[in-house]
Amino acid sequence: MKSKQIKFALVAVAATFFVSCSSDSDNDTTPAPEVKKEISLSTSATLGSYLSDKDGRSLYFFAADANGQASCTGGCEALWPAFVADNLTADKVGTGLTFTDFATITTASGKKQVTYKGWPLYYYAPSVSGTNTAEAAGKTTGDGVGGVWFIAKPDYSIMLVRSQLVGHDGKNYKSDYTVGEGSTTYFTDAKGLTLYAFKNDNFKKNNFTNADFSNNAIWPIYETDKIVVPSVLDKSKFSVITVFGKSQLVYNGWPLYYFGQDASVRGANKGVSYPAPGVWPVVEKDTPLAI
Repeated sequence: MKSKQIKFALVAVAATFFVSCSSDSDNDTTPAPEVKKEISLSTSATLGSYLSDKDGRSLYFFAADANGQASCTGGCEALWPAFVADNLTADKVGTGLTFTDFATITTASGKKQVTYKGWPLYYYAPSVSGTNTAEAAGKTTGDGVGGVWFIAKPDYSIMLVRSQLVGHDGKNYKSDYTVGEGSTTYFTDAKGLTLYAFKNDNFKKNNFTNADFSNNAIWPIYETDKIVVPSVLDKSKFSVITVFGKSQLVYNGWPLYYFGQDASVRGANKGVSYPAPGVWPVVEKDTPLAI
């Protein structure tokens, strides 16, 4: 009898040990290591959300990159180094950002520079005692430099580009719409598509668009009710009007439009000469108040 009791006890102990080991084994799951984000959103009290790298260093856009190619070359690269991230994947992009908004281009110096919504991304490395020193994490001192460098925000509704005006007639135009060479700094949307005003419009009054939008393909309205602009612009000069049920962004009283023949090509500004130079000018910071 005692022998049977001892055997039963040994079996019970063994079973308990097996269950315990199995349970421990089942619960011993090592969490996968967290993938460090190569690019994320940081926040500034004055600038709102903006893009930063894995170390919290700010990233910037350059107005001269109108066509989506990096135009910061030579000595410019020391002051504004390209942002490079090898093998950027969706899991390395932070919350609030969309992976498909990112791409890469090859710079003149051979770097694989990351772009966001078509804008090449840069760091700011100002000269300190004769040496270019990377801007510290959390700093945004590069914003507004020269009126052409801007913190890289995810939600701009207006951006600035500096580029040569080239009409649909193939001629180069200066800012006064006479034929000639010279860059003009003007407004685009978030993806660098050129925005225009119509000289026959009035203060906050669209005189072009038909009620049925039958001519909207020719000069599409810039349809948005969002006003997020570079820090060098006066936000109070922007407003929104309603055009036959749709919201159109306005600057200094001028309703804003795209040009259909630009065909959504970044950097194109063919509308400056259609149907004649100056009828549909690009919109600039100093565009006078509409009447």
